[in-house]
Amino acid sequence: MNLQSSMNVLDGGWGWVIVVACFMAQFLAYGSPQSVGVLYPQWLHAFQEGKGMTAWVGSLVSGVGLIASPVCSACVDNFGARPVTIFSGVMVAGGLMLSAFAPNVQFLIFSYGIVVGLGCGLVYAATLTITCQYFDKRRGLALGIVTTGTSVGGFLYATAQNELILLFDLDGCLLIIGALALNLMACAGFMRPLNMPAYYLKQKAALERTEEQLFENPPADDLKTTPGIGERTLTVKDLLIIIDAKDITITTTNKKGGFMAGSAIVKIIKEKHQAYSKYMHSTADFLHDRNFMALCIAIFLFSLGAFPPVLFMEDVAQSEGLIDEVSIIPLVSIVAVTAGMGKLTLGILADVRWINSLFLYAFTLLGTGAALLLIPISKSYVGLQILSAVVGFFSGNWSLTSYITTKIVGLDKLTQAHGILMFFGGFGIVLGPPVVGCFFDWTQSYDLAFYFSGGSVLLGGVTLFLCALPWWDKKKADIDRFDIQYTSNCDKVASVA
Repeated sequence: MNLQSSMNVLDGGWGWVIVVACFMAQFLAYGSPQSVGVLYPQWLHAFQEGKGMTAWVGSLVSGVGLIASPVCSACVDNFGARPVTIFSGVMVAGGLMLSAFAPNVQFLIFSYGIVVGLGCGLVYAATLTITCQYFDKRRGLALGIVTTGTSVGGFLYATAQNELILLFDLDGCLLIIGALALNLMACAGFMRPLNMPAYYLKQKAALERTEEQLFENPPADDLKTTPGIGERTLTVKDLLIIIDAKDITITTTNKKGGFMAGSAIVKIIKEKHQAYSKYMHSTADFLHDRNFMALCIAIFLFSLGAFPPVLFMEDVAQSEGLIDEVSIIPLVSIVAVTAGMGKLTLGILADVRWINSLFLYAFTLLGTGAALLLIPISKSYVGLQILSAVVGFFSGNWSLTSYITTKIVGLDKLTQAHGILMFFGGFGIVLGPPVVGCFFDWTQSYDLAFYFSGGSVLLGGVTLFLCALPWWDKKKADIDRFDIQYTSNCDKVASVA
């Protein structure tokens, strides 16, 4: 599809079908992981393990997919959103059904935590990438609607899993929701690619390239292409496609052998090494950007502190004697539904021109941190419900991550940069619940754990707010202007002499 036709389909048409399909995909994939707090007390009772050990199941299912985001993003780049979503449906459904036969917590850590977590990571990367491709001016709204699928899924699945456990026990519940997850493959059918994935481009380039073009008239230097009239600068992904196409051509069409073929293979290896080195350098360049690095630190501290309440909130209410058993509308459901409202609201606000999305994200972190610090003080179930709603609403800032990343690095580098950002977020999610669980096992109270969580999120918000201040850019501009003036004066002195 050419550039003009790609621009014509943006912000409408089939894009809204993509939004609905991606919404349902996140709903089906993240419904159970987002409401894992309902399953957590059941696993504590069934396996009689410590809270810290059992918490690894809930932390890994949300963290592993994010930690593997660079790999998941590379899969989407290479194969496209549709095949990746189909494969993820098999992983999520298989992991959930396998968890029904878990003999111990260690098996659950693999089946539910790792297998389902990786499947969810693939769904997340695929849905966000294809949504960003189809939307430009309404990207914030589209991402807000898509990411709301996780919240709606968490809200409905929390209540549904409670009822399914009462009717069919824990094993039957996991089998049923695993069967529902197979519908991810149906959602993938609507994800028509706007741009051809790298794998298909490599195959097409290999078919179009002949042996004579490869060996007798090789290009001057793929890595030194300069833009000109009717040309464009090759991205790192373009270079990898060209070089891989050469590799495919040599292995599939070359039958002559001999010294010429060997020298061509050596040249391909050298060019591939240079391209991958350039790819790694471009990845490292993201970490030199002040705003991007501050966002990575902020999302790590946010994930470290804000995710444990989703997992432990019901256990907090029961351990404090505020409620005897899970209520009709669990606290996890309140977090989920308010997070959905937050995603829509924050996504709409991100499209407002005069609102700085970095400051908006920092504000959500400050609000979440303040609410977390108030949880140990609250001694009523109504208070926990209110604080759960506040934490959930501000946790809707996940809809802003792709939007902010696109603003910082551009759409062409979105998947690469977003993978790095989600790695930091996943690392925080994996560490958060076990740390909070260990605090409880050590002190037999959640108070110190939630003070730690709230402090971490507040620190992330303050760090991002300070790094996003325009004062840094003004200072850099003053330094650059001083260097220019200094050079100009030297030139004047030299001319007089």
